[in-house]
Amino acid sequence: MAHRWKVLVVTSVAVFMALLDVTIVNIAFPDIRRAFPGDTLADLSWVLNAYNVLFAAVLVPAGRLADRIGRKRVFLAGIAVFLAASVVCGLAVSAPMLIAGRAVQALGAAALMPTSLALTLPEFPPEQRGTATALATATGAVAAAFGPTVGGLLVEWQGWRLVFFVNLLIGIPALIPAVRMLREGRDESATAWPDALGAALLAGGVGALALGIVKGEDWGWSSGATLASFAAAVVLLALFAVRSARHVNPVLELALFRIRSFGVAGAGSLVFGIGFFAFLLCNVLFLTTVWHYSILTAGLAVTPGPIMVAAFAPLSGRLADRFGPRVTAVPGGLLFAAGNLLLMSRMGATPHYWSDFVPAVLVTGTGIGLTLPAFTAAAVANLPRARFATGIAVATCLRQIGAVLGVATLVALLGRPDVTAFHNAWTMIALTGALAALVGVALGRVTATAPTLERTLA
Repeated sequence: MAHRWKVLVVTSVAVFMALLDVTIVNIAFPDIRRAFPGDTLADLSWVLNAYNVLFAAVLVPAGRLADRIGRKRVFLAGIAVFLAASVVCGLAVSAPMLIAGRAVQALGAAALMPTSLALTLPEFPPEQRGTATALATATGAVAAAFGPTVGGLLVEWQGWRLVFFVNLLIGIPALIPAVRMLREGRDESATAWPDALGAALLAGGVGALALGIVKGEDWGWSSGATLASFAAAVVLLALFAVRSARHVNPVLELALFRIRSFGVAGAGSLVFGIGFFAFLLCNVLFLTTVWHYSILTAGLAVTPGPIMVAAFAPLSGRLADRFGPRVTAVPGGLLFAAGNLLLMSRMGATPHYWSDFVPAVLVTGTGIGLTLPAFTAAAVANLPRARFATGIAVATCLRQIGAVLGVATLVALLGRPDVTAFHNAWTMIALTGALAALVGVALGRVTATAPTLERTLA
């Protein structure tokens, strides 16, 4: 096997671990709710959103840190932090302890995600980057496919704590070949340290926005607390924008958005992230609360969708290499929307799994498999080599901000979960798919190039 493919395998194992954790925590969420009965759904949503907020805020500084001190070094540190935090989560005796562990997990994942592709893409020629990116995405899709079933089995066997300890069985063996095989790389022109204050402003702004959305129903949408949360979000995000425009080493390097494909792909990732992450949690909650499925049964029930993601992600990459990512982003978004409209129109209180649920998740899974790799490939297609880690981090940051907004909006829409509330949620998710398809139209014909840093960012 050529060295570049070995590198792809090694980095993909770490990505598999991080993304498996996302899906199995989703499937374990109902059991976590039962373990902490004194905490509301809105409070426990921070088990997911504390992770998403910090992941989004730290991704770019982690990418910049990797550019400065070495991508291999940051990648290995990310694995170590993620594993240590997994142990804390597995031993948590309260919801705040679990949320804190998830926050630290996010720091490790933020170091892993941008550096994994940044270590991999330089091994491939420009014309193969779409394929390499799609295969890396497919690894995540495989994790998504296995996650519900594995998570269901682990929860049924020993409870939710085991979904965190299983990371040790994946991450520890990945460290050994990573140390030996990965080549160190850095941006020699990077001399400034990442903007920690900018990251804090982003985390605070997005967190305040999510807090207002999640707690609006409990506090009252016109209450002082809710309005204060939204006002804080506006102020902090405005300060973040000013900071990014003026800082020598900002969290969001605005010059990257001069690359049209990168800017459009970032917008698509944000919009699709809202629907995608809301969709992952919505179906699990519906199956366990309305249809009263056990966690294991729910895990098995949602598996057909992720299998379709894994099946179509490589095809999306090959089509993106040949025809540009628009040819899969547009139909992918529309299919995702159509599948959610099927769920909205056909799902009721009486279980009809094979006739109602399965056809819809097969359609949505196909849409996800086509859309996610398309926007990722478009984001990296025209990036200069020295900006791989930072650019990938920015694009993923935007998707994770979408995740925060998606989970928060879902929690607000569900309120007291009943069939009507879930219908409203699926309608919202379908709208994000349609909007992502519209953004995909704006991609145009993107082809991979290898531009110089000076020519691209001038």
